[in-house]
Amino acid sequence: MGNDSDASAVFASTISKEHDILMGALYSAFCILSLAGNCILLLVAYHKRSTLKPAEFFIINLSISDLGMTLSLFPLAIPSSFSHRWLFGEITCQLYAMCGVLFGLCSLTNLTALSLVCCLKVCVPNHGNKISSLHARLMVAGVWFYASVFAVGPLAQWGHYSPEPYGTACCIDWQAPNHELSALSYIICLFVFCYALPCTIIFLSYAFILLTVRGSRQAVQQHVSPQTKTTNAHALIVKLSVAVCIGFLGAWTPYAVLAMWAAFGDATQVPPTAFAFAAVFAKSSTIYNPVVYLLCKPNFRECLYRDTSMLRQMIYRGSSQSEPRDRFGSTSQRNKDMSISARFSNGQQESYGACLHCTEDAALCHATKPQRTACILTGSAYMEVTVSQLSAQPQADLL
Repeated sequence: MGNDSDASAVFASTISKEHDILMGALYSAFCILSLAGNCILLLVAYHKRSTLKPAEFFIINLSISDLGMTLSLFPLAIPSSFSHRWLFGEITCQLYAMCGVLFGLCSLTNLTALSLVCCLKVCVPNHGNKISSLHARLMVAGVWFYASVFAVGPLAQWGHYSPEPYGTACCIDWQAPNHELSALSYIICLFVFCYALPCTIIFLSYAFILLTVRGSRQAVQQHVSPQTKTTNAHALIVKLSVAVCIGFLGAWTPYAVLAMWAAFGDATQVPPTAFAFAAVFAKSSTIYNPVVYLLCKPNFRECLYRDTSMLRQMIYRGSSQSEPRDRFGSTSQRNKDMSISARFSNGQQESYGACLHCTEDAALCHATKPQRTACILTGSAYMEVTVSQLSAQPQADLL
């Protein structure tokens, strides 16, 4: 009984119910936006999969990790926030925390790899242009392995997972370093290799890109000016990657600062409400990638426009076919006949429906298989013949 009451107290919210409801509403909005944006981005990437560039594999992987975080965290965090307590028990709490660490670190490591690829392509093009799709896939696999090491660590007793200070979600136990050496080593490694080092690499990579572009006019002409579609695409990917990195790091930095404060300072001085809203802000990072690339990357945007145009046409055709036939009568039938006809170069319709030479004998006309016909200009007179007879007509007479 004592253990049950202790667990119940641990999973109870430590912030006001109004704040929990606000968090639940924000989580719900982020969940909808992230699901829609990342699913659309992955659909667009699937449709243009044969023309994907190596750097775009990291964009797709980032969308996958964002979608994984959305599907694994938000369905648990939303009802818990509205219920003013964690609802799903200790085991689910551990899995929730592991998924949060896995997908969060995967996103950050993925952005780090993307910045390195962009840096190599712009600053060292002789080596950067040799990066192929196979190399990109191997790097993506390495990103997931790197993130998995730190995500699985607490399950193997290297560090610990526990409820967040505000009570309605779970993550790394930031207070454990105060009384456990293994937890302290885990937090230090996590901070150095999963935050400080990636941020440093990202900053230096884009700093080198900026110096290379500004430092040499020849480099500008060769790597940034759109001499070819490839170099132009690389320059655009660099700009968009910078935007995504700024958004991601801006979202996660407040949470990282509070986590380090709790780990290496007095954890009791960290306001639970600040921790709660820093966590909400961090999870908003799942919507930045699709927004930036779908709105700002021309080939993604054009592919999305084609897909939505096809969808609108399908909806329009479906609604047209569902209209009552007796409302339109012969007009509907005439439109149907016109819709299955083809145009020749003179703009005349090739008729499938009625035989123009058998208007007097309707029974014979309906029994005869419809013929494709075309108009032939002979001198100043028109003559109608079947398409099968065109090979016997002089090509110069075809209008």
